[in-house]
Amino acid sequence: MTSKWNYCPLTSTQQEAARRLAERFAGVPPVSELLAQRGVNDLSEADRFLYPSLRDLHDPFLMPGMDKAVARLNAAMGAKEKIMVYGDYDVDGTTAVALVYKYLRAFYSSIEYYIPTRSEDGYGISEATIDMAAERGVSLFIILDCGIKATEEVRYALEKGIDFIICDHHMADDELPPAAAILNPKLKGSTYPCPHLSGCGVGFKLMQAFAISNGLGMSELEGMLDLVAVSIAADIVPMVGENRILTYWGMRRLNTNPNIGLRAIIRTCGLSGKECTVSDVIFKIGPRINASGRMQSGKEAVDLLVSRDMGEAMTRAREIDRYNRERKELDKQITDEALSLISESTINPAERSSVVVYHKDWHTGIIGIVASRLTEQYYKPSVVLTNAGGLATGSSRSVQGFDVYSAVASARHLLENFGGHTYAVGLSLKEENVPEFTRLFEEYVSTHIAPEQREPMLDIDAYITFAEITPDFLAILRRFNPFGPGNQKPVFCTRGVTDFGSSKAVGRNLEHIKLDIVDDTSGKVFSAIAFNVADKFDYIHSGGRFSICYTIEETHRKGQTSFQLLVKSIRPTPDE
Repeated sequence: MTSKWNYCPLTSTQQEAARRLAERFAGVPPVSELLAQRGVNDLSEADRFLYPSLRDLHDPFLMPGMDKAVARLNAAMGAKEKIMVYGDYDVDGTTAVALVYKYLRAFYSSIEYYIPTRSEDGYGISEATIDMAAERGVSLFIILDCGIKATEEVRYALEKGIDFIICDHHMADDELPPAAAILNPKLKGSTYPCPHLSGCGVGFKLMQAFAISNGLGMSELEGMLDLVAVSIAADIVPMVGENRILTYWGMRRLNTNPNIGLRAIIRTCGLSGKECTVSDVIFKIGPRINASGRMQSGKEAVDLLVSRDMGEAMTRAREIDRYNRERKELDKQITDEALSLISESTINPAERSSVVVYHKDWHTGIIGIVASRLTEQYYKPSVVLTNAGGLATGSSRSVQGFDVYSAVASARHLLENFGGHTYAVGLSLKEENVPEFTRLFEEYVSTHIAPEQREPMLDIDAYITFAEITPDFLAILRRFNPFGPGNQKPVFCTRGVTDFGSSKAVGRNLEHIKLDIVDDTSGKVFSAIAFNVADKFDYIHSGGRFSICYTIEETHRKGQTSFQLLVKSIRPTPDE
């Protein structure tokens, strides 16, 4: 799908910031503009952005409810109560459970963990799980990455003498569960400086507060930041502020001395000896951890992440790698089936603002991925539903800038349950309500989606010439890592580019172009790769001028670092 190019010049406030920053970055002009776009206003802020420090992590007691949470945890440990660490079955939930369990077990033995199964237990906490915990003598749950809507379940637990510390980051209802403590930076009235923590990030802050309250050092906890980084990257939360600090140091840990379980995954997916990036977490490490919860049980992922033996960890990693292969096959099958259902429907998706599709036999663990595929295919907010436990259960995904949580909530009277974020929501409803939900969802989307949200947009950070891509510029650009929402990898545009004469079509069907290109400002030939642009090859090879939007990618081979341009879009510019 062709993207519209979009460049937003700096605002007057950003221009003023860029002028202040230019004092230091005069030799690399694009840097000041890039920093100003990211909200950096002066040189001290630039230092904090380019050199993330753990000293800049926020005081965990700034989070509402933290005093109560730590007091209840300390009381439980002092009274030798049995504690259950419980979390969601996705990457965020399993890393959170692994972190909290691993950290606390060093000080306390009466602790265990539990991950619900997607097919039998469903999302969040259930009365059946509470009954099981009561039989095992549990009197305190630390629940991670879920629980913020479990009002009735927490009431039920209280009747059985079980307290809850809820660590969540999903949107809450007006009525909160009667838990001993609730930690959620998105709660109304919260003034916590980083509202976009992952579920594992909230768990980390609880452990940070626990360590402070007990006079413990931070080295052991900081040694688990690789788990936090994996959660932040895989859950696609904003890579800004505290999240960026946690990810920066967590990725350093992942590349130097990772958790045994993560080390086993790194070996299994062929990343040993390479520098792991956030993209590697999103596309290789995260999907394997997720595969356990999607195909079998998320508990297997936690078993791996808390392993103390490398041999055992490798066995578990190979097993979840097998789950991931099965997941890929199902993903393709169900996506193809969904696309066929849509094409066979009497409703033309081109005439609608959203996509909703239901099939009672699809695997519940795959439908979130399929919703993402449909969103990419049609560039519309999408909902995919299947039958689970007698209900139509599913996931929704959104396009850039559109709040799908509010769209789902517009039909809340039809829903049995729902929860999530701006861009991803889980939901369940009675099968007979699917047609009415589809109507209301479409009605909300068509009314509220903005014109610019109806087509993919390629945002350009800066127009630059090849002469400006200097070693100094590349060195500073590397410090913009880690990238993610709110700090995306910069997209540059260079105009008046021509083929050096050696560009060639590559790929099985010659659908890609391996470019060697130059512009008028530099004598250097730049290497680039452009995917699925075979229709542009003849024009490029004939010597015509063109403009490119691209990111700058590093490659590491045999101890040597080089770079190439990853071309996002090409536009012929014969008039230049």
